[in-house]
Amino acid sequence: MRILVTGGLGAVGCHLVPALRRRGHQVWVCDLVHHHDPYYLRCDVSEYRQVEQLFSGGGWAGGYFARPRSFDLVYHLAAEFGRWNGEDYYETLWKTNVIGTKNILRMQAKEGYRAVYFSSSEVYGDWDRAMAETVMDEHEIRQLNDYALTKWVNELQVLNSAAMDGTESVRVRLFNTYGPGEYYSPYRSVICLFAYRALHDIPYTVYLGHRRTSTYITDCAETLARIAERFKPGEVYNIGGLDYHDIRTVSDLILRYLGKSDRGLVTYREAEPFTTRDKLVDCSKAVRDLDHRSTVPLPEGIARTIEWMKRVYSRCEVPV
Repeated sequence: MRILVTGGLGAVGCHLVPALRRRGHQVWVCDLVHHHDPYYLRCDVSEYRQVEQLFSGGGWAGGYFARPRSFDLVYHLAAEFGRWNGEDYYETLWKTNVIGTKNILRMQAKEGYRAVYFSSSEVYGDWDRAMAETVMDEHEIRQLNDYALTKWVNELQVLNSAAMDGTESVRVRLFNTYGPGEYYSPYRSVICLFAYRALHDIPYTVYLGHRRTSTYITDCAETLARIAERFKPGEVYNIGGLDYHDIRTVSDLILRYLGKSDRGLVTYREAEPFTTRDKLVDCSKAVRDLDHRSTVPLPEGIARTIEWMKRVYSRCEVPV
């Protein structure tokens, strides 16, 4: 199958691309920066001219191999991530996430490929029970931040495109995916934040009033890759792990693995504003349709993440 992965160099994409290639698919990688992958295509998805060029077919594309005349499937991962990132850089968030998705949908209507669109557990807002896919159909949910809003807008765009243009798509809602490949910034996921800061003795804050369902990256990628062979147009899937835990548990596991104390390093507060308190996922649909599995428990996943960070940042001088 000829597959394009937008955002293919990102934290999820860098695992999804090899997972698809191991299954024998021919996979092109699309992202913002120049890259050495022979099947790499550079594109800012928020710019329609670049998206149009991405799908024009044939010719030199920056890699060693020509683009195919058409793709069979597109995984649209390219997006701005993070609720506070969405506040500080809201214009980039809305342009990339919403206009970018609209551009991919417009091209999908024109070219006829199937697509997988990526949403987030953030769309469930402060739903206080198990987050099953049907919640969003049966209840009016108030999203708590701009990042969550863009992801819900994306889902509505996908549904509208299917109704208006007959496009065939699958939506996935990822739950707190973490692991090697997620490079640190102040806007990244909680495990990435805590691990990097604890590793470099940078103080951080733990919010005690929140619980999460964490998903190790390779478990997520393998499930996503199976969509290519088990594609059901119109479906939406939660993809999450089995580790339902409070935020302090993550911090404690990281500190224990590093042999460090929280004294002088960690500040504890009750709750973070405009942030979902509890994310308890129901993944039964993904288990049934996609053989979704959680094979890496939280302590092991955190250990793997820290060891990866040690290798990546071994020569990095961090100001305190």
